[in-house]
Amino acid sequence: MILGHGVDIIEVERIEKAIERWGDHFLNHVFCPEEIQYAQKHKFPAQHYAARFAAKEAVFKAISSDPALGWKDIQITKDPHGKPVCTILKDNFRHNIQISISHTKNYAVASAIIAE
Repeated sequence: MILGHGVDIIEVERIEKAIERWGDHFLNHVFCPEEIQYAQKHKFPAQHYAARFAAKEAVFKAISSDPALGWKDIQITKDPHGKPVCTILKDNFRHNIQISISHTKNYAVASAIIAE
């Protein structure tokens, strides 16, 4: 049974500007170390940061019932086949989350579905 669905789209430029303005403070506030490491190994890291930012926003929208959930409570990684995986780093979260992420040079979009 689907409990929630969230979608988010963001301009990559917004993330680029946030990184330029706040640097590591922004990155460390929003992203887990594994997410930072993943994005930094790419030629255009802002695209990958934007994709993970959109995924986290989509998860926030899908969950919407947990106001105590923070940016770094949501971790976006990939499985061995490259599929995005969302992990909630809180012990009391017991639902399944499916995410889909895509990005271009200018935009990143993500969808999250919360299911039992």
